[in-house]
Amino acid sequence: MLAIRLPAELETRLEALARATGRTKTFYVREAITAHLEDLEDFYLADQRLADLRAGATQTVALEDVLKRYDLED
Repeated sequence: MLAIRLPAELETRLEALARATGRTKTFYVREAITAHLEDLEDFYLADQRLADLRAGATQTVALEDVLKRYDLED
């Protein structure tokens, strides 16, 4: 269970969409979260990896080395 407060304009738009389509507001909120959650996870993972790189906690690997290691060279 999740309860959220939306700005009035967003709530109005969501209600209008639900009425126009015969779907529930919950349906559209679930769809929006599903569509964007993976992008958000990817963004925060990349941000953490960049912070680790800048802090010297991790190193990069040259693309050529990766291709060679996994036998992906042309």
